Amino acid sequence: MGDSLTAGYGLAPGAGFVPQMQAALGARARVLNAGVSGDTSAGGLARLDWALAENPQAALVELGANDGLRGLSPQQTEANLTAILAKLSARRIPVLLSGMLAPPNLGAAYGREFAAAYSRVAAAHPAVIFDPFFLEGVAGQPALNQADAIHPNAAGVQILVRRLLPLVETLLTRIG
Repeated sequence: MGDSLTAGYGLAPGAGFVPQMQAALGARARVLNAGVSGDTSAGGLARLDWALAENPQAALVELGANDGLRGLSPQQTEANLTAILAKLSARRIPVLLSGMLAPPNLGAAYGREFAAAYSRVAAAHPAVIFDPFFLEGVAGQPALNQADAIHPNAAGVQILVRRLLPLVETLLTRIG
């Protein structure tokens, strides 16, 4: 469940996060792409029931990048993520929450509050696997991003998949 970072914005078919994670997992799991480019945490919450119609057994939640880019309230992002996790928890769906950092041009105070929102959500849901920053190791690296300097290129996605694969494998052990 995510935004353009999950959806594979600007990448050739097969080069996005979902197809690359699917390739890394092989037959161990089927990865569904519930990423929508431009989506905010509010948009993710609004379409959660649509994503749940697929009856997922686990969820990776990667939302909030657009909240940060638009300077939306960290408290509202936190409330939306809390509501998403509550719905998933009610259905006994194990979750990997992958956080986001705000762009530095919004100021240090906003950045601290934005990052803290994810930490608070994770702390309030101890069963959730928490990854503080989805783009860790890729953000700010020109060779790993598309020309917009926001979206990872195929090489950047490979790094994200390698980094997140152990967390996804742990998530899969929590099914059932």
